[in-house]
Amino acid sequence: MSGIKNEYGWDNTLGISLYDKIRQDMKNAMLKKDTKVRDTMRLIMGAFPSLTIPITLESGKKTTRVKKPAEITDDDLINIIRKFVKSEKTVLELKKETTSDYLELLDLYLPRMANFEQIERWIKDNIDLSQFNSPMQAMGSVMKHFGKLADGNLVKQVLKKMAGS
Repeated sequence: MSGIKNEYGWDNTLGISLYDKIRQDMKNAMLKKDTKVRDTMRLIMGAFPSLTIPITLESGKKTTRVKKPAEITDDDLINIIRKFVKSEKTVLELKKETTSDYLELLDLYLPRMANFEQIERWIKDNIDLSQFNSPMQAMGSVMKHFGKLADGNLVKQVLKKMAGS
């Protein structure tokens, strides 16, 4: 699995959309006869038709249509991958296992979550905790900044630690 980490995966600093990277990695996996990666990319691409846009027909009837490749955003794909990660974690829990090659591969395509130090640094640089009655009131601002890249429980831990110091 170690060779896969260097070759496959995505982050927004690569200058390529997640959609293009998945297609590129699938081609590479097919050329190298890397069936695990190929099948995982096929699974992700198989979920593309679930990405739809609401439209109104001439008759006034509301319906949806599948997004064209140019309309698929990185966030759309990240949400698809997160669903696969969630279901794989459920399966692993039932098997009493902690990880799998499939899960590790999916994780390579998700943005890196903010860690304790990054959250703490951002709070120190951007929020004056003295203006709040309780540091927990800063939670909203912190979560708004990090969005899905921060675990709410981790943000709570950081704020509690900072409140104690």
